[in-house]
Amino acid sequence: MFAIRLDKELEERLSEAAKRAGRTKTSFARKAIEEYIDDIEDIAAAEEAMRKHDPAKTISLAELRKELGLDD
Repeated sequence: MFAIRLDKELEERLSEAAKRAGRTKTSFARKAIEEYIDDIEDIAAAEEAMRKHDPAKTISLAELRKELGLDD
């Protein structure tokens, strides 16, 4: 179980958004939280990949096309 307090303006926005979407406030908020967490996880994965990036292993687009046989 999770409870959250929202200020009046945000509560009204949530109510209106849920109403327009034909969903409950709970389901609307759950989906928003899921998507936000997905975004944060994607950002963390991208940052990790950037930290692990080895410029010495980078090849040009022409080299990649040749390696994949796309220049035939």
